[in-house]
Amino acid sequence: MLDTRIIAVANQKGGVGKTTTAINLGAALAEQGQKVAIIDLDPQGNASTGLGVPLEERELTSYDLLTGEQTLQDTLQDTDISDLQIVPSNRDLASADLELSSRAGRTQLLRRKLSGTMEFDYILIDCPPALGLLTVNAMVAAHSVLVPLQAEFYALEGLSQLLMTVREVRQTANPDLRIEGVLLTMADSRNNLSQQVEADARNTLSGLVYRTVIPRNVRLSEAPSHAKPVLHYDPNSKGSQAYRELAKEFLSRQLATA
Repeated sequence: MLDTRIIAVANQKGGVGKTTTAINLGAALAEQGQKVAIIDLDPQGNASTGLGVPLEERELTSYDLLTGEQTLQDTLQDTDISDLQIVPSNRDLASADLELSSRAGRTQLLRRKLSGTMEFDYILIDCPPALGLLTVNAMVAAHSVLVPLQAEFYALEGLSQLLMTVREVRQTANPDLRIEGVLLTMADSRNNLSQQVEADARNTLSGLVYRTVIPRNVRLSEAPSHAKPVLHYDPNSKGSQAYRELAKEFLSRQLATA
């Protein structure tokens, strides 16, 4: 692959499996031989914790990347996973929206820092659960947006607001931005509501919805407290199998659109 593909993992709702997806898709892609970086753009820093970067070791973060003179290379840290690096985050990022609101070119800051990046196959940006300046920076910098969608009531209603933001970014700053795909998460095949949400999503969004569905899985929930992706915490769990399947489907879509 010649060009680095930059993908924003975004949904303004919290608790939909966004960080879980960024971490585990990143780990699964690295397992498939891809060189991957994750940019933790959420002030909660859960992706950093989930990849084993302790708070006290986050000397340079995505806050420094956005607001300072630091480059992507300056802020990247290794993880325990071969071919997977992370730009960590901490609470400093919580003030970024306010700090940057009066800065010229404030929506282009991340794009400038990532332009010309060639050393990765994929950069995944774990966005905060809000459609503020941080998420807009991610969308302006990205080629596409991957949307985790929890299989629950009202899921599709929340999606419309996100799609409107994507449309606005496309019209104003990044005309090539597209939806990478919609990923159903936390699904329970025994639950009628989960099945109905999946059917509605596929009817409404058609081919945008990945065939792969991420199930509710205890191992997926436990893995972050062990500072590991589920693929390394329990490689044989249903959660691990699902994210491996997602990585394969993701890569086949990439080949089809190349």
